[in-house]
Amino acid sequence: MAKDYGEVELFGVGGSPFARRVQIALELKGVQYTYFEEDLRNKSDLLIKYNPIHKKVPVLVHNGRPLAESLVILEYIDETWENHHPILPQQPYDRALARFWSRFIDDKCMPAISKAAFTADKEERDKGTEESLESLQILENVLKHKFFGGETTIGIVDIAAGFIAFWLPAIEEAVGLKLLTNEKFPKLYKWGEDYTNHPVVKKNLPQRDRVVGVLQSSICIHHCFQIDQLWV
Repeated sequence: MAKDYGEVELFGVGGSPFARRVQIALELKGVQYTYFEEDLRNKSDLLIKYNPIHKKVPVLVHNGRPLAESLVILEYIDETWENHHPILPQQPYDRALARFWSRFIDDKCMPAISKAAFTADKEERDKGTEESLESLQILENVLKHKFFGGETTIGIVDIAAGFIAFWLPAIEEAVGLKLLTNEKFPKLYKWGEDYTNHPVVKKNLPQRDRVVGVLQSSICIHHCFQIDQLWV
């Protein structure tokens, strides 16, 4: 008899790469859950209740117990539903490396890309571009297989790097920037195509045209718009 894991709820925003991480992990694991779409300009009482510190998405609620922060949630999902599609490697050293590279994407890659795309000051944008290219080159060098998780397995680094595979090209289109090219980063570029075309991932990505449109509209309204408000 299958184990009953109880009620699973996810609070997210359609365009959020962080919320989409959790959706993809749940889908890979075959977990049934109820999804609640949030309006970040009018946050629900439940979101504030479950994440009173940051008041951000995603929030996973499992049997009434909330968890915030996408990478924390991914590890929880992997440990709770451990019998299907492992997200983290089994060996301690490999698990530690996967955590490191996932944090690298959040702490280094994403801020650099945001700086390159959305900072008003040209000098800062140029600096962001340089930092972005350096970060992408590091990931290009790290990628040894079809996916970061292996030849056939999507792992936590792949899920974390979904921002680079899907949202970065949308940002490039919205602002006229070019960072991730096949010429500069052939392995990473091919990985992005393979990742976004994986059946589970593809089903759980937002419409690209809509993401591009939201980015363009926000930039037109105010160039210094806090872009993270589109998806946190």
